Amino acid sequence: MITGHGDDIYQYNGVRMNFSSNICQHANLRALKKHLARRLDLIDNYPEPEAWSLERLIAQQEQIADDCVIVTSGATEAIYLVAQAFRYRYRFLEPTFSEYEDACRMFPPQGEQTAIWLCNPNNPTGEVYGQEDIERWAQECDLVVTDQSYEDYTEEPLLSAREAVRMGNVVQLHSLTKTYGVPGLRIGYITADSRLTAAIRRCMRPWSVNALAIEAGRFLLTQGEKIHPDLKEAQRLAKSLQDTGCITVTNTHTNFMLCEIHTSTAVRLKDWLARERGMLIRDASNFKGLTPHHFRVAAQTAAENDELVAAIRTFIKEE
Repeated sequence: MITGHGDDIYQYNGVRMNFSSNICQHANLRALKKHLARRLDLIDNYPEPEAWSLERLIAQQEQIADDCVIVTSGATEAIYLVAQAFRYRYRFLEPTFSEYEDACRMFPPQGEQTAIWLCNPNNPTGEVYGQEDIERWAQECDLVVTDQSYEDYTEEPLLSAREAVRMGNVVQLHSLTKTYGVPGLRIGYITADSRLTAAIRRCMRPWSVNALAIEAGRFLLTQGEKIHPDLKEAQRLAKSLQDTGCITVTNTHTNFMLCEIHTSTAVRLKDWLARERGMLIRDASNFKGLTPHHFRVAAQTAAENDELVAAIRTFIKEE
């Protein structure tokens, strides 16, 4: 597992603005917190060995069969379950989330079958792969694993769960963590043809999803508000960073963006912003294929974004 990641706020004191996590920071969770406070009695007993009630609800909303859904403890557990169930020869489109390769290394390939792992929208670039891309890879490979954790953070069309199930060799990973802004609860799920989910279930551990997470998932799917980032504001932030003259920003289709600073390093910029301005960004130098100059930010409010750009301009002058 990677040790350098976004939202490492625990390493700093006095952080007041968090641009380091792709998850939007201003989700309204008051109703969920009140609901869970009334259901604390759930911790008195074991949860469902597998989150069947939540799986049925997801299947109903995705319009697929119940056995085509597996609820997991965040998308990360889903990644490791898929890697264990399908020990194929794998490839990745880099730079991308390193947990895919970390998981596949734990379970070396057995045989000649091939798999491609995609993050869609991709972390850290914000690139989106279309349905034609997925269909082409599905023809080229025995398995396509597409992590759609940020599917609600883009306006670009994505392959639906129903379409992926029909294709037969596509496994999709989803994240209620991202959709509703609840990273501490760890709620993800897998959708795929029942033949694939059956293989994944054989690798599952019982009670991996706790009772409060299951309850939260049911509440959010029926009463919660999905996060829809302001993508116009994200594009404005990207242009403002580009206009500093010292930063290149990769074209993005979501709220987060990959940046490269040419006059310093990402770690120096990150440490200065955290120490001097109480702002946290993501040092992206540990993504495979990137350099010590790469960092990632996720757009927040217009006022926060303006303050970030102003701080970076000050840092550039002082360097």
